Amino acid sequence: MTDTNLPKLKDKTKKRVGRGYGSGRGGHTSGRGQKGQKARRNINVLFEGVKVKKSLIKKLPFQRGKGKFKPGRKPIVINLKYLNVLPSGSKVDIDFLVKQKIVRKDEADVFGVKILGDGEISKKLIIKLPISKSATKKVEKAGGSVEIEKTSEIKSKKTNKK
Repeated sequence: MTDTNLPKLKDKTKKRVGRGYGSGRGGHTSGRGQKGQKARRNINVLFEGVKVKKSLIKKLPFQRGKGKFKPGRKPIVINLKYLNVLPSGSKVDIDFLVKQKIVRKDEADVFGVKILGDGEISKKLIIKLPISKSATKKVEKAGGSVEIEKTSEIKSKKTNKK
């Protein structure tokens, strides 16, 4: 083995701005330009200048409570192609998916489950979960059925309760 085909052991480190000549980015202004706030210290990400204008944070609506810094909760997505492993004629709900070890119970209870129409399905299944329109068409084409109220029907029931 010669020294020309030795493996590379170390990557180059990032140049640290403003740390003298030895840093590889040294000299008078050290790559920060001349004067101004950016040359002197770090600026907060949310800082948008001192001109009178509404900042990004103030443009966003209020969100109060414990979960204000958590992202929006979305359901667990299962594509149709993964339901081909299930036996034909089975009723697909959260409990059944947990038994088949497709989803975890604690996550399914918190986030919910939704079936999307990616892939093809060849089994007749009875689905009792929220499902997309394209997935509904594919399930019915394969001979299965969907037994769940659509979200628009649920909303109309809530408004008609008055």
